[in-house]
Amino acid sequence: MKVDWLIVGAGFTGCTLAERIATQLDQKVLLIDRRNHTGGNAYDHYDKNGILVHKYGPHIFHTNSKKVWDYLSAFTEWRPYHHHVLGVIEGKRVPVPFNLNSLEMLFPRRMAERLECALLEAYGFGVKVPILKMRENSNTELRNLADYIYKNVFYNYTVKQWDLKPDELDPSVTGRVPVYISRDDRYFQDTWQAMPRYGYSALFERMLNHRNIRVLLNTDVRELGGLVQFNRMIYTGPVDDYFDYMHGHLPYRSLRFDFVTADQERVQDAGTVNYPNDYDFTRITEQKFLTGQRSPVSTLVYEYPQPYMPGENEAYYPIPREENREQYNLYLQEAEKLNGTVLLAGRLADYKYYNMDQAVARALKLFEDSVARGESA
Repeated sequence: MKVDWLIVGAGFTGCTLAERIATQLDQKVLLIDRRNHTGGNAYDHYDKNGILVHKYGPHIFHTNSKKVWDYLSAFTEWRPYHHHVLGVIEGKRVPVPFNLNSLEMLFPRRMAERLECALLEAYGFGVKVPILKMRENSNTELRNLADYIYKNVFYNYTVKQWDLKPDELDPSVTGRVPVYISRDDRYFQDTWQAMPRYGYSALFERMLNHRNIRVLLNTDVRELGGLVQFNRMIYTGPVDDYFDYMHGHLPYRSLRFDFVTADQERVQDAGTVNYPNDYDFTRITEQKFLTGQRSPVSTLVYEYPQPYMPGENEAYYPIPREENREQYNLYLQEAEKLNGTVLLAGRLADYKYYNMDQAVARALKLFEDSVARGESA
């Protein structure tokens, strides 16, 4: 087989690049994946009860990028959806990220009012304040509030998720869980928030439905040998694996998912409930909130963080620490020696946590800056 491009990995990054190359450059693409499906971790399917479930955990689409929104809208209709998350704190379920409503639910009325006034005076309304920044506030009551939130909302959840203490991780991790000085209970505040009406798998099917794209599943790139001839490659798998671990294994965290069917129409009060301080799992998501389906039963997914074991489970999260970034930079130097014959992109190849819209934006930019420009040069 002879193609213009071999793309390794059929997640958002690989599929976006395959679609762009096939439709905009009219070139032939072979897209391969070692799994038995396209879509990467965003893959979804119907379970035995007809509930559309996300095999690799909940994927809620949200973006502030009109470019990404418009691009994906060519392949799916959307169902408006605003995700809500509750956290179990001292036996109460309160909105997460922690906001003014959470404050009212956990503290006596007069104390909550006093703290709200202090927050508004210090930061203003509608502001997201990183928890570590609030712990440095000169106001003693606000520092005590920040310590309370840090202990009850953030600390134990972080230890469960990463098997590391917050101060052992990059500050960007703490920045992802701010205190939101607002009464907006939505988990995201992005301009566009919705779910693909017929699921992610249907979206990917439409993306790849082109005469220039051939998809080969259950295939490792090393198995191809000389069976495929190609001019250039895009690789979205683990960067350390591509270079045969010459600088050692990059560390990741993994997850285990338990899917449970409840014999009732609805179980939770929100799409996701976080359990920062109790149990081995971190959160439970009820799938029907995400899909909008109606059914007399409901499917819930429990998430259990665990160490990444190559060959045994999936690498989900690059671990954001300076020493890991330095190790990745060694691989980045190796990638620069490829002189554009192989392009590396995606969460695993870039060793960077991407939301779905960020993965699409990265792929679109790579196409514009390196793929299309290289072909026209």
